[in-house]
Amino acid sequence: MDFTQASRQASGTGPFAGTKAFAGAASTRLPPFLSTDLDREASLARLETLAHFMDTAFVIPGINRRIGFDALIGLVPVIGDAAGMVISSFIVYEAKRLGAPRWLVARMGLNVAFDGLLGVVPLAGDLFDAAFKANRRNVRLLRRWMERTGGVRPNEIEGTAIRLDA
Repeated sequence: MDFTQASRQASGTGPFAGTKAFAGAASTRLPPFLSTDLDREASLARLETLAHFMDTAFVIPGINRRIGFDALIGLVPVIGDAAGMVISSFIVYEAKRLGAPRWLVARMGLNVAFDGLLGVVPLAGDLFDAAFKANRRNVRLLRRWMERTGGVRPNEIEGTAIRLDA
């Protein structure tokens, strides 16, 4: 059972809605692990997938370096760089829609502008575009902000692992 099924069951609309175990569950509060907004997590997951395709989708054989569609479409002079900036701007738009503060949206916008302006330079700009990975940076910034403010669950657990010998 995933979280969406559990939330449907808790709201009384799932396959077990008519059973005694879930009768009256609609009036109870959701457990803490379901209280985060699942739409925000789904949006962040979509943005992470987009950033992966744009920046790190392929591995260059021999040098083991990852590039994405942003570097490939950037090889087309001017039009490719403009198209890459438009796609990268969607991540910034989604961050604004998710409620990111102005300073974060501005920083993300500067990353996109910096990547786009330097990407216009022939050859050197394309190499920079493959190395800078503005989309991954922006999604990482957005995830950190959302984790700090409680918008999504942390991606990793902080702490120290201790081995217990039995």
